[in-house]
Amino acid sequence: MMRAWILPMVLVLCGSAVAAGQFFNGNPGQAAVLLPAFLALAGVNSPLIFPKSIRAQEAQGRSAVDGRPVVFWRPGCKYCIRLRIRLGRGARRVHWVDIWRDPAGAAAVRAANDGNETVPTVFVAGRPHTNPDPAWVREQLSSSALRRP
Repeated sequence: MMRAWILPMVLVLCGSAVAAGQFFNGNPGQAAVLLPAFLALAGVNSPLIFPKSIRAQEAQGRSAVDGRPVVFWRPGCKYCIRLRIRLGRGARRVHWVDIWRDPAGAAAVRAANDGNETVPTVFVAGRPHTNPDPAWVREQLSSSALRRP
């Protein structure tokens, strides 16, 4: 759990140091721009932008019932962040599994990707899709809503 927060904390600390340096060098305007930029980067790279993760077994069971995709992800992955942002509000309807918090999720990703923990790996109807186009994932969400009883 702690390693998910390493990058955001480093960004906050570096941003604070850079902003303080700029402020004390007589550039308060630059400091006022840099600090929020670093804080925004820390926020985007934190687990906070993702819906609550669940265990792989629970996600796969829910997906079998409701037909929604299961996304295996990890904090700090730029492709996972891109998928999350491009899904918008629809991201809440996807089942998210953090492979750093769930060993079974990491094993499922390795099994689907020749032993590599390549994320995001999206399972739709039990079939893995590695780093799919976010538009395609949105289509799968739409079609799962149509299939729901």
